[in-house]
Amino acid sequence: MRALRRGISALVLIAAGAAIALPLMAARTPQTGRGNSGTAPVAPAAPARPVALPFSGELTQGGWIRGTLPAGIRSLSLDGAPVKVAADGTWFVAFDRDAGAQALLRVSYANGTIGEQRLAVAPRAWQIENVNIARRTGGPSEAFMQLRRPELARINAARAHVTDAQGWRQRFVWPAQGRISGRFGSQRIYRGEPGAYHSGLDIAPGGSGAPFVAPADGVVILAADKPFTLEGNLLMLDHGMGLNSAFLHCSQILVKEGDHVRQGQVIGRIGMTGRATGPHLHWSIKWNEARLDPLLFLPPRT
Repeated sequence: MRALRRGISALVLIAAGAAIALPLMAARTPQTGRGNSGTAPVAPAAPARPVALPFSGELTQGGWIRGTLPAGIRSLSLDGAPVKVAADGTWFVAFDRDAGAQALLRVSYANGTIGEQRLAVAPRAWQIENVNIARRTGGPSEAFMQLRRPELARINAARAHVTDAQGWRQRFVWPAQGRISGRFGSQRIYRGEPGAYHSGLDIAPGGSGAPFVAPADGVVILAADKPFTLEGNLLMLDHGMGLNSAFLHCSQILVKEGDHVRQGQVIGRIGMTGRATGPHLHWSIKWNEARLDPLLFLPPRT
């Protein structure tokens, strides 16, 4: 009898344990949504709300815009890439020569909400020349590339410099006076095959030796000590926030790397060093990897 009672008691305890455990298991599953893996469900992200950030500039291919973030915004991105924002909330972004018709600004607020602003990037009518000759094939020789690789490495290293330059805040001035002999974005099509487009603005004063000035405040990030194969005597300025200028074919460079220069300061003399068919200043501008039109940074000529 005692053994029978012990067996009955054990069955009651087991049954009681099962009766307790099963309701708990049933209750936990619908409340947490956890399956056998124990992984919690991911809550759907709240939809981004539309915003209208104030800005000014040239909202077009090869152009730029600048604005100031309202209070309460902690970060900004353009097409998913983070954008640097100055301590006073001012920001700068730009659009490549071949930028698409739309761009997306996204902001993150301090309370965790997201805002989006879609930008319509105006297309440009680039100067295109169709020529009835075949494009040269074969590419550069290995002998040429042995000279070119260290030059490209030096240019890339210069562009990677982060400085305290504030020229990106300014309205640029003309670096030189003269005839515009080449426009940004112009391109030749060789029997239907596009060649590389012209990456800068060419200004021809009519001879070598004419001075040119800094179009905006900057820090010298490259001052060639000998001519590069293509660029000749190359001078580069960082204007801050990822914006930089390059001046090619100089006959003389009058500043050195690390110098802080002011807008309007004479920084070099125009020449035809490197691959150039005549004396001119080739001025190009980049923001990060985007190639920009210098004319869109300048006031109209008087």
